[in-house]
Amino acid sequence: MTQREIFFVANEVNELGGVGRWQTQMAGLFAERGHRVRIIGIAPPGAPMDLGENPPFETLTLYDRRPAGRPGRRTLGRLAPSVRSHVANRQAAADRLSALFRSAGPGAVIIVTQVWAMEWVALADTAGCLVIGMSHESFEACRNSSRYGRVRRYYKDVDRMLCLTQEDADLWAAEGDLNNVGFMPNPLPLTPGTSSPRTEKAVVSIGRLSHEKGVDLLLDVWAEAAPRQPGWILRIHGAGEYESALRRQCTELGLDDSVEWAGQTGDVTGALGRASVFVQSSRGEGFPLVLLEAMACGVPCAAFDCSPGVREIIRDGEDGLLARHGNTSQLAERLVRLMAEENLRDTMGERARENVRRFAPEVIVHRWEKLFTFLER
Repeated sequence: MTQREIFFVANEVNELGGVGRWQTQMAGLFAERGHRVRIIGIAPPGAPMDLGENPPFETLTLYDRRPAGRPGRRTLGRLAPSVRSHVANRQAAADRLSALFRSAGPGAVIIVTQVWAMEWVALADTAGCLVIGMSHESFEACRNSSRYGRVRRYYKDVDRMLCLTQEDADLWAAEGDLNNVGFMPNPLPLTPGTSSPRTEKAVVSIGRLSHEKGVDLLLDVWAEAAPRQPGWILRIHGAGEYESALRRQCTELGLDDSVEWAGQTGDVTGALGRASVFVQSSRGEGFPLVLLEAMACGVPCAAFDCSPGVREIIRDGEDGLLARHGNTSQLAERLVRLMAEENLRDTMGERARENVRRFAPEVIVHRWEKLFTFLER
């Protein structure tokens, strides 16, 4: 195996969230295989994530505070002094990247985890390096955002643009101006030694209390499901800007006796060990780590089929149940089935635990190594 210098260039080094967790895990996996790994953030995190003591990789953040957006398309000579200063500062930051990339020598790999960070990498000297750009969201989610045009612009000439699923890669390729598209799933974040006993009458949700995660939809789902299975509780782990509104909704729906607001958790395995069913009601997802975690813990999942990543992880009817995107009555029906049928929970939970091993860390990191070798040919 060739030992390499691997750079992750991201919006932030350690922003709390799925991309940050993925990045930290992959950096550790590469370091375990003898590579020298560095994570470079453009800006400081808004909600920092603890990287632990002595992480096996180096970190660097280019700016002390988040830089302003890019200026309009005008010639530099006509820009106001403040804008000229902004452009000069951006180029100076890119020059720092160039120096780091040059110091690594030929064969280095630059993995750009978010397209905003690619705006700096595009200004840097990457000669002799492999450059891989990533989109950690579904094609549809990206197309409906400001990132869509930037992905097409900034990732057009990288060595590989990676999505999370084959379905997303096909959709990007069909756009016609990206001929470098591939896909790479996220690795399993944890490998617990035992399954959840699935004995507690608890449905668990874990995620930010935000519009995107659809906890308001989940409360509507629970209002239909809970009366049909008395004695069960919905335990919601998470915090966020929508918490007050969601608690009011819970009260208005008469659900206070069957909903437990458990707050954020640093012990995902422990939270899932107390679950018999996991539910996800997101409006959009990329390749959700929490589904992988629930399945690894032997907890069958019911979820909205909101993205290719969700249906890539859950094999509907085999190791979990999917409902049409946004159809709260159908998701309630899926939940009731799992709550009512112990044998179904046990069968699907154990199949989930087995099936999710196709995303085991050693499997995914090997796929990355094969990609590096292929791109060097």
